[in-house]
Amino acid sequence: MAVSISAVILLGIVVFVLIRTGSVRLAPALACGLFGFFLASTGAAPAITDAISTVTGWISSI
Repeated sequence: MAVSISAVILLGIVVFVLIRTGSVRLAPALACGLFGFFLASTGAAPAITDAISTVTGWISSI
């Protein structure tokens, strides 16, 4: 749970900075956000969560 909250905050900051610098426009950022939101309610969500947990486990062991 703590990892997902940290990831949401980190990714939110990255998206905010990209929108502010003009690297990403608001519409594509919203489309990606909505895609992630709807993807979270599919059957792929557990596999994605497990993959992210594995990667963060590898990073923390370094």
